[in-house]
Amino acid sequence: MAESVVLDPVDLQLLRLLQNDARTTYRDLAAQVGVAPSTCLDRVTRLRRSGVILGHQLRLDPAKLGRGLQALLSVQVRPHRRELVGPFVERIRALPEALTVFHLTGPDDYLVHVAVADMADLQRLVLDEFTAHREVARVETRLIFQQWECGPLLPPTGSGQTA
Repeated sequence: MAESVVLDPVDLQLLRLLQNDARTTYRDLAAQVGVAPSTCLDRVTRLRRSGVILGHQLRLDPAKLGRGLQALLSVQVRPHRRELVGPFVERIRALPEALTVFHLTGPDDYLVHVAVADMADLQRLVLDEFTAHREVARVETRLIFQQWECGPLLPPTGSGQTA
């Protein structure tokens, strides 16, 4: 498990601002937290190097890309052995329909969030890319009617020294 990183109030404020708008310039960030732009750049660079900031992502709307149906696939793999985990996860991650893959405890081994065009596309995906593989013992499909994004990881204000 990764170790937490000690963060001071300026670090926390930078992270709050960046998680809400990662395109904010260093000059604007520096002005908002009350430090010089060069100090801001150094701090953000340190946060990246320490692994607190993982990257920047562009989010796409699956429905506008012709994938208006989303589902969660609960997958049971048998036998559930280490030598199957890596190849299974990489195969699923390579699918253009796969949005997220979770390795779980409990009766299901994986939860896969997918976006597909329609029911026929979902059926094709389940039959051709999941159950057609010998190690997949069971797949349960749950359609997603609606989803909501949750708030940022850090609250807008607050105290706390570690993340």
